[in-house]
Amino acid sequence: MNSDLRYPIGEFAPSETISPAERSYWIDQLRALPGQVRDAVAGLTDEQLDTPYRPGGWTVRQVVHHLADSHMNAMLRIKLALTEDAPTVKPYEENLWAELVDSTAPAPEVSLRILEGVHARMVLILKNMKEDDWQRSYIHPVNGSTTLDRHLGLYAWHGRHHLAHITSLIRRMDW
Repeated sequence: MNSDLRYPIGEFAPSETISPAERSYWIDQLRALPGQVRDAVAGLTDEQLDTPYRPGGWTVRQVVHHLADSHMNAMLRIKLALTEDAPTVKPYEENLWAELVDSTAPAPEVSLRILEGVHARMVLILKNMKEDDWQRSYIHPVNGSTTLDRHLGLYAWHGRHHLAHITSLIRRMDW
């Protein structure tokens, strides 16, 4: 575990080539994430849910809702890349989304249900992709071309990254 509160598992660092074994491992991480997040926030009070994971960072509640927002976008990007020729995807202002009432007020359960459904469908698609599909890509206006291989690694990392925000805060606060 990294001591940097912003990147407790380190920054995303993809390898040049991605093996089928890595893909399988990442898909397993995505399958497990909703339950891991559910377990991490189980029993937290509203005060604890509204505690930022670091100074100037999002609250635990916002992190959970961000995961649902982000991984819904991830699923849409997979579907676009599989059905269109290098589509350009729309970025979104995640920090502004995190300030909207649907990220600051509801119980985590609202987004945990979304995350469970999105991940069930995402895992189904990912497990049934053909080898050539992994090289399909989308264009992000800021980040450029992203293959589905890289996309898978990024979102497996992204889930672990935000889960670590929550679990490291819980350990530091001794909840």
